[in-house]
Amino acid sequence: MTQPVQPSGSTSAARPTVAGSTTVPGREDQRPPVTGLGAPEPTAPVSSTAPPPAGAPKRRSGKSQRRHARVVIRKISPWSVFKVSVVFYLCMMLVMLGAGMIVYGMLGAIGALDSTTRLIRDLFAEETFVINGRWLFSRGLMLGLLMVVVWSLINVFVVFLYNLISDLVGGVEITLAERR
Repeated sequence: MTQPVQPSGSTSAARPTVAGSTTVPGREDQRPPVTGLGAPEPTAPVSSTAPPPAGAPKRRSGKSQRRHARVVIRKISPWSVFKVSVVFYLCMMLVMLGAGMIVYGMLGAIGALDSTTRLIRDLFAEETFVINGRWLFSRGLMLGLLMVVVWSLINVFVVFLYNLISDLVGGVEITLAERR
C-alpha cells in the first residue's frame, strides 16, 4: 500500500489508499472509485503492448461475466400503485369498450342484431323490445368506470397487506443481472 504525499502546510492525517488507486497531492479526501451494480467501470490508461499488472483480475476473452445484485422489496408505495392501477384499468376498459363496439358493429352489419330482436319478441311476446347500442355502451361505460375504481382500491388493499406481511417475513428477494 502506498501513502499519499502530504503537503507541508497540511494538518490532516494521511489516509491509506486502496491498492491500484491513486491520489492527487493536496486532495487527501479522494476515495477509490465505487464498484457494484450501476457504478461506472474504473478506467485506466491501457497500452496495447504492456502486460496487465500483477494483481489485476483476468478477463475472459469469450463470454463476459455478468454482475448480479440481490434486492429485497420491503415496502411498496400505495399511492404509486393506485395511480398505475387507475391508468392500467382505464386502458383495459377502453380496450374492452372498443372491442365491444367493433363486435356490435359487425353483428349489426351481418343482421344478427335484427334476428336476435325478432327471436326475443317471438319468445316473450313483447313487441316493444329493441337492442339499443347507445343504452348498452353508456351502461358499459358506467360499469367500467366503477370497476376501475373498485379494482384499483383492491390493488391498494393488496399493497397494504403486502407491506404488513413484508414486515414479518422480510419482503420479496429479487436477483438483478446486468445485460452485456
